Amino acid sequence: MTSKRSMIRRSAALAAAGAAALVLAACGGNGGNSAGHDGHSSASPSASASAAQGQHNAVDIAFAKGMIPHHRQAVKMADLAPSRAQSAEVKTLAGQIKKAQDPEIKTLSGWLTSWGEEVPAEGAMDHSMHGDSGGMMTMEDMDKLEKSSGKAFDTAFLEMMIKHHEGAVTMAKTEQRDGSYQPATGMADTIISSQTAEITQMNKLLGKN
Repeated sequence: MTSKRSMIRRSAALAAAGAAALVLAACGGNGGNSAGHDGHSSASPSASASAAQGQHNAVDIAFAKGMIPHHRQAVKMADLAPSRAQSAEVKTLAGQIKKAQDPEIKTLSGWLTSWGEEVPAEGAMDHSMHGDSGGMMTMEDMDKLEKSSGKAFDTAFLEMMIKHHEGAVTMAKTEQRDGSYQPATGMADTIISSQTAEITQMNKLLGKN
């Protein structure tokens, strides 16, 4: 009995000592400023991630998802110019459009991926977009452009691309006004300025200015 009691007392003493050590450690951790900062720093990666995720909103996502197929179609139209256009100015303009929009497609896709959003599939514009959606061409429009050449191609290309650019400018203005992701609003600014200038140029080529 005595040995049992001494063992129980010894166990209780050890438990009490352990509890006291834990209390002291906890007090020391809370009282030390450096330890407190360490606690904050350990949480900062997730906090930073949350802050980074909070830099974009639904408008930014819609802008990226809408502009990717829009740009893809413009690039597809521009790719037809070298072999079909008669005007050197139209060929040059098409090259400029492709050069500007190809990198933007990659950037927009990267944003969506980083946000955990799905990047629009290749060819989505062919069956999910219509002519009244952001200036997108219908499949009939694209077929007409592909089958034309010479001056007829130049005219069709310019008229369609003006409409296409006008749609992009409208989309970009929405992003500029309501988006929260700074790189996206910056791209929207670039699209508005560059494509507005190209619309003016294309109207001149059509003799409208």
